[in-house]
Amino acid sequence: MPTRAASPRYLPLLVLLFVGSGCAALIYEIVWFQLLSLIIGSSAVSLAVLLVSFMGGMCIGSLALARFVSAREHPLLMYALLEAGIGGCGLLVLALLPAVGGLYTSFGGSGFTGLLLRSLFCLMFLLPPTALMGATLPAIARWVETTPRGVSWLGFFYGGNIAGAVVGSLLAGFYLLRIYDTSVATFVAVAINLAVAGAGLVLSRRTAHAANHEPELPASPRGAWPVYVAIGLSGMTALGAEVVWTRLLSLLLGGTVYTFSLILAAFLLGLGIGSSAGSVLARSVARPRLALGVCQLLVMAGLAWGAWSLGAVLPFWPIDPSLSPRPRFTFELDFIRAVWAVLPPACMWGASFPLALAAVAPGRRDPGRLVGGVYAANTIGAILGAGLTSLVAIPVLGTQNAQRILIAIGALSSILLLVSEPVSSRRSPMIWRGVRVFAAADVAILLISLVPVTPALLVMYGRAMATRFGNFGRPLYVGEGVHSSVAVSRDRDGSLNYHNAGKIQASSGPQDMRLQRMLGHLTTLASADPESVLVIGCGSGVTAGAVSIDPRVREITIAEIEPLVPEVVSRYFGAYNFGVVSSPKVRMRIDDGRHFLLTSGRKFDAITSDPFDAWVKGAANLYTREFFEEAKRHLKPGGVVTVWVELYQSTLPAVKSAIATFLEVFPNGVVFGNTQRGRGYDMVLLARDDTARLDVDSIAARLARPEFAEVARSLREIGFESAVDLLSTYAGSGATLEPWLAGAEINRDRNLRLQYLAGLGLNTYDQAAIYQQILSYRRPPVNLFTGSENRLEALWKATAPVTP
Repeated sequence: MPTRAASPRYLPLLVLLFVGSGCAALIYEIVWFQLLSLIIGSSAVSLAVLLVSFMGGMCIGSLALARFVSAREHPLLMYALLEAGIGGCGLLVLALLPAVGGLYTSFGGSGFTGLLLRSLFCLMFLLPPTALMGATLPAIARWVETTPRGVSWLGFFYGGNIAGAVVGSLLAGFYLLRIYDTSVATFVAVAINLAVAGAGLVLSRRTAHAANHEPELPASPRGAWPVYVAIGLSGMTALGAEVVWTRLLSLLLGGTVYTFSLILAAFLLGLGIGSSAGSVLARSVARPRLALGVCQLLVMAGLAWGAWSLGAVLPFWPIDPSLSPRPRFTFELDFIRAVWAVLPPACMWGASFPLALAAVAPGRRDPGRLVGGVYAANTIGAILGAGLTSLVAIPVLGTQNAQRILIAIGALSSILLLVSEPVSSRRSPMIWRGVRVFAAADVAILLISLVPVTPALLVMYGRAMATRFGNFGRPLYVGEGVHSSVAVSRDRDGSLNYHNAGKIQASSGPQDMRLQRMLGHLTTLASADPESVLVIGCGSGVTAGAVSIDPRVREITIAEIEPLVPEVVSRYFGAYNFGVVSSPKVRMRIDDGRHFLLTSGRKFDAITSDPFDAWVKGAANLYTREFFEEAKRHLKPGGVVTVWVELYQSTLPAVKSAIATFLEVFPNGVVFGNTQRGRGYDMVLLARDDTARLDVDSIAARLARPEFAEVARSLREIGFESAVDLLSTYAGSGATLEPWLAGAEINRDRNLRLQYLAGLGLNTYDQAAIYQQILSYRRPPVNLFTGSENRLEALWKATAPVTP
């Protein structure tokens, strides 16, 4: 009984359904990654686990459909049920994750056991919905024939799915999560799933389906294995390159949530264009395996193009993002630059999928098994490419050599296909195969030799590289780690700079030293007995060093996400951070700070947090209400918590959000300002786990004691001669700033509002105006400080109200 092919008039409708399916899938992916990273951490290891779990589920689903669902079932009905199931899983993940997340944090930790628990936790939530997602294309494939024309429609379905994914990534990143939260985004995705399921159900009732009762050929037709291996290697190069290029583009454009959405959209756009072109080609090409081999040759060229663009071209375009009057214009330019680098190779990867289908289609009777096998091979390669590149290739070999390896893998994929493809000439076929191999190998060697070194200035200054007009520090160290790229430079005046995330994060310059030591010294001096202190974020180590020299501190735990950082700062910043990394007081923990706190059963006398800028994707996890509540639970009675908040490269709503969120958990919190030439620069938020006032006399008495001589000297080096000088940086409190903070958006786990607000101010410098607003609400801190009349009078005078 022959299979009844789908009516041609309905096939374009199926493409539209796959657009909706892809849109919902990307919304889920972004939402789930955001929710799960809050629990298992946002380190590269955690993200690799998330990605492997997500793609592993899709691989399982693509293989399982043909093996467990009879071909007699109507493909459109199965497709509708799968889409409805995905929507149901989306609601379950949203409802169950908060409750089960608490169970994970009771057992989770670091090391192999922690990695295993993270994997099991992600699989528990991601495997059911992603398996259903992976089964959708094989399910609908059973509605077409395995003819060249039918296979080309499978490519169009795949392309439509990717087109929807482009829309979903932009919709989630620029609207749903920026304006609303993960609940609303999930409901939108569920609504799309249900609409697609409803349309599929209606179509299934209006169309007939007759299954093929002839026995299916083996899962891998004879001689087809090179195609499966090649498409797997293609997936490996695609996801490996995406990891490398995301690292480099986030330096070039700034690592905001918007940048990651733009990079993903550009990559998916190329896949969609390539898939559509490959589908058209698959209808008429006589030798699809040879076409796929040539496509892999072009993948090598695309990899070289991306490497050349990101290493030798785009960083040197004379672009000054700060000139843009609106973020929209910057986003448009960023998208153009991402497309410039990513689109050409992504088109080749997109074209590879329909050509691979065409290469293994002849003689196949179950299109579902055909699609499932090719899709699974591609996905397995993608999993390996993403995991090995992010966790091994980049940190061990660097981005330049990682890209060279990817080109070599592309050459292997191409050679495998070109050698296995029969030679048309009957004379000397081995010679002709040898010619193909040597030609592909020669091209690969040439392209590998052309991959440029990742510019040190890009690692150091990122998007500001082209606007510093030669005002660069001399690079002393450049390294690419598991999570980020790190550099150290020396300015002409002799000061050292610590670079991370494409900018100077800390330095030995007066401005940064003042902030870093303020953060450390306020943490311990405000505490009655800071015996144990948690420092979140090592950075240059200056804050931790300031904590370490307090003689009452017995133990310091530093949670640092990037393994490179402790080694680098101990080598270059030891003179400024009091050699803190090698201090016997210090216990270094390489982990995401939030994950460490969630999974730690310990309590501390003080906690200080100095993470990346709030606009860096993932940094807002350390500024949420839930995180501050967790920090409060980990404080001993009378404990102190301090947090750094930047005013530069931010927006007024973002600053308000950070302060309001902190004060909602710590209503008695205090704001201290670090100024530059008398104008606002950044701030320290401080709170105690009790209602006790800060005793100026006690702090002064400590600084006068011999054992505190090093602390007093450290404060003098940054301009504070006394306790009154230090506390005179007071800029406001929960009570005084309440009117100013009215209507501020609270940064919650479910919305991470801060990263979206701060990301809009990445290229702005309104710190002076923002700080002036804060000072206009400052009043003498009568209920915050206690001490002798003379010291309090001096403090009141120094903190008198400032009129705008």
